[in-house]
Amino acid sequence: MPADERSAVRRGSARASVPRPLTAAPAPGAVPLPAGLALRGRLATGSRRPETPRGSGRGGSGSRTPSTGRGGGPRRAYERARRAWDRPLTAYYVILGSSLLITVLGLVMVYSASMIQALNLSKPATYFFGKQFVAAAIGGGLMAAAARMPVKLHRALAYPILMATVFLMVLVQVPGIGMSVNGNQNWIYLGGPFQLQPSEFGKLALILWGADLLARKQDKRLLTQWKHMLVPLVPVAFMLLGLIMLGGDMGTAIILTAILFGLLWLAGAPTRLFAGVLGFAAAMAVLLIWTSPNRMSRLSCMGVVGEPDPEAGCWQAAHGIYALASGGWFGSGLGASVEKWGQLPEPHTDFIFAITGEELGLAGTLSVLALFAALGYAGIRVAGRTEDPFVRFAAGGVTTWIMAQAVINIGAVLGLLPIAGVPLPLFSYGGSALLPTMFAVGLMIAFARDDPAAKTALAMRKPGVRWKTMRRRVKKRSSGER
Repeated sequence: MPADERSAVRRGSARASVPRPLTAAPAPGAVPLPAGLALRGRLATGSRRPETPRGSGRGGSGSRTPSTGRGGGPRRAYERARRAWDRPLTAYYVILGSSLLITVLGLVMVYSASMIQALNLSKPATYFFGKQFVAAAIGGGLMAAAARMPVKLHRALAYPILMATVFLMVLVQVPGIGMSVNGNQNWIYLGGPFQLQPSEFGKLALILWGADLLARKQDKRLLTQWKHMLVPLVPVAFMLLGLIMLGGDMGTAIILTAILFGLLWLAGAPTRLFAGVLGFAAAMAVLLIWTSPNRMSRLSCMGVVGEPDPEAGCWQAAHGIYALASGGWFGSGLGASVEKWGQLPEPHTDFIFAITGEELGLAGTLSVLALFAALGYAGIRVAGRTEDPFVRFAAGGVTTWIMAQAVINIGAVLGLLPIAGVPLPLFSYGGSALLPTMFAVGLMIAFARDDPAAKTALAMRKPGVRWKTMRRRVKKRSSGER
């Protein structure tokens, strides 16, 4: 056999020895695929792993729980709550919702607690409720206006509000203009059933003016010097305290002192300076309490037990405890209070929390406390997340004001603190206290809206902006794409 034929036979046998892949015969009537598509299908089929039925793992059927399913236990619920709280508009909604709920619940309790008091004065049962409703309507307008104001306008209003408040507080001491209510000369008669207490607006004035002052000094890097931190903030605060104490209202003076300490703490006052101012204020408070028999009697009523003497000064404190104790878990029901029938003095003002505990029980009081806690925590969040020093000082001052006043009022009702005669913010009867407080809440809402992330989220809520954004995200597809 020639050499060429032998080499051809060897090549043919080598080809025959290579195993060919088995392919299924085409079905009758099927269209044969091109070579490239057939090869691609074989590669895809060869690289695919066989599917295993569910539940055939180590743990058997249903033994493995997906980590991203619904209802993954307490940890997943906590993570959801944390992510919801970290959203840009959370503080905005919490401040708005909690303040409105406190105000509405306060209106209900003012009506329930003041009916008997109004009838004793030969007035309609809705007398105090009507006045409080008018104040709440005006305060709602102030809150909406403050929430829409830019931060620059709030800073521009700081000095006018301070000067107007000082002028009104001086008018209180003028005979014939100022009025005395319950021994305190802190009221101005406006005509008809309406009166005004300028010292309540002094809290708002000190916060706005002090925040603007400290923000300007921080921009100039002057807060590292103690004299710039104290002057003129502390002298102006002491001037307001002096005007308040001329009328004998120590409760409002305590709240104003708490606001001053809050501003100094936010400004980064050193411990020695802070302790010095606190020590001086404590010494002045001890002196004022020691020289006043009325204040000494209030101090002695802390933790009172037993049946008090009607002529003694602890009658109100004791019956406040009785009202809370008789409420039980869920209370006696709205309007069914017994203590408001003459046993508990001031049931719709300073001791409205006691009537709330008697009629709504522990559940009602804890709900009020939860709303105040949410409002305070949201205020701390606004103050802690901003880069604007004015916003930080103002939001921190408002939060200090509302939380300190709530603690002093509720502590007095529980017998843990002396009776200071301050109302429960947004809850107790009193238009002079309600108006500046609602404006301050609107101030915090404006600060929460001014956050850059919150601005973006609010802009996305507009239908036009959201529709345009969704149209930009959707890509055009060709007619053959599925």
